[in-house]
Amino acid sequence: MNPLFVPVAAIAGLLVGSFLNVCIHRIPLGQSIVFPGSHCPRCGAPIRAWENLPVLSWLFLRARCRTCRGPISARYPAIELANGFLWWAAAWWALSPVDFAAAAIFSSACLALVFIDFDHQILPDAITLPLGVAGFVLSFWSPRVTWRGSLAGIVLGAGSLWLVAFLYERATGREGMGFGDVKMLGAIGAFTGARGVLATILFASLSGSVVGISLIAIKGGGWKTRLPFGVFLGIAGVFAFYAASPLWSWYRSFLH
Repeated sequence: MNPLFVPVAAIAGLLVGSFLNVCIHRIPLGQSIVFPGSHCPRCGAPIRAWENLPVLSWLFLRARCRTCRGPISARYPAIELANGFLWWAAAWWALSPVDFAAAAIFSSACLALVFIDFDHQILPDAITLPLGVAGFVLSFWSPRVTWRGSLAGIVLGAGSLWLVAFLYERATGREGMGFGDVKMLGAIGAFTGARGVLATILFASLSGSVVGISLIAIKGGGWKTRLPFGVFLGIAGVFAFYAASPLWSWYRSFLH
């Protein structure tokens, strides 16, 4: 990849991050992500183009709506910056143009799912299902995972989590995990293969356990406290996209 492409990708990531804010807000509500145009959620005033520049407009407007002066959450520029960083990383570590496209699509989708699950405890099919299809299609040209590896990742990801959810519900009579998590891990497997699924499950479970135990210790509650597992799947999935194969090679080095 051309080194000049890295900063260009980062800027493009910032712009896409602005669109992700729209998706995160509207998709869980069943609203169109195209119409109406961007507007203040409080007063409904349309947002002009110069007011929609990633991060810069938030700073220029001093985190307030131009019309009603209502506060604009710092989460909006934070998501834009996060997506800009993810696209920078995608360009920096890209093995080919297709690999960059896969990393960028996958990272942005995971970022949106993380915040949607955090806010609403749902993982919309409108994101998880197309994401899985995109991962499988891109695998035919990907230098990172073959189409067979992608298919194995889908089966292992969705199948293993579905089995865990099924056994838990049969044993306890309670739903322990939604099918959104099953579809999301299947989509992660489409991009990362079986190794990525195993790495994702490991890191998501560890991080989820640490956060859950910490919340119980700090705020009280019981072991039945539900956490949005999609948050941990999304973060661990992006990590696994880059780290699963090196970690697997490192692990195998101890077996020889």
